[in-house]
Amino acid sequence: MSLPDSLVRLVEELQRLPGIGPKGAQRLAFHILRTPREEADRLVAAVREVKERVTYCSVCNNITDVDPCAYCSNAGRDHRVICVVEEPQNVTAVEKTRDFKGVYHVLMGALSPLQGVGPDDLKIKGLLSRVTNGVGEVILATNPNVEGEATAIYLARLLKPLGVRVTRIAMGLPVGGDLEYVDEITMHKALEGRREV
Repeated sequence: MSLPDSLVRLVEELQRLPGIGPKGAQRLAFHILRTPREEADRLVAAVREVKERVTYCSVCNNITDVDPCAYCSNAGRDHRVICVVEEPQNVTAVEKTRDFKGVYHVLMGALSPLQGVGPDDLKIKGLLSRVTNGVGEVILATNPNVEGEATAIYLARLLKPLGVRVTRIAMGLPVGGDLEYVDEITMHKALEGRREV
């Protein structure tokens, strides 16, 4: 049995979403088909609204519906400390700790020569101009993978000559982890980042 063209098109569009394969897209399409019209309309309205209202902060590149974003415009935050992350969703991960009181800078990716992502593809120029305005510390919170490490090293080489303190987030064993399942790189990072008790 062939599917109606509109349903096939919906499956194809859903399949373009990250993490959604052909079967998942088909399951979602049939779910949308079964839901009441009002629910489908709310979904369409939510997608349309996010595309119309959400943009990127002109200062830090975080997602926002006001420019500058709530972090950059908050006088209560320490604007002398910038936490550099790869993607907007990383800001949420740092904010969950409720410990960081500085501001952010989102690179919109990480260096990856194999993927064709070089320094000019990232939001580095904005970071460098922000650092010259009284910033005391830049925390490099890129992912602990090859691309994130390369990005952190590259940024450190650019930032240190500007006289700013450059730090890297600690990496190692997760809380609740088991030593027998840890790979050698994670164990190396954990030993390297040890501190006195």
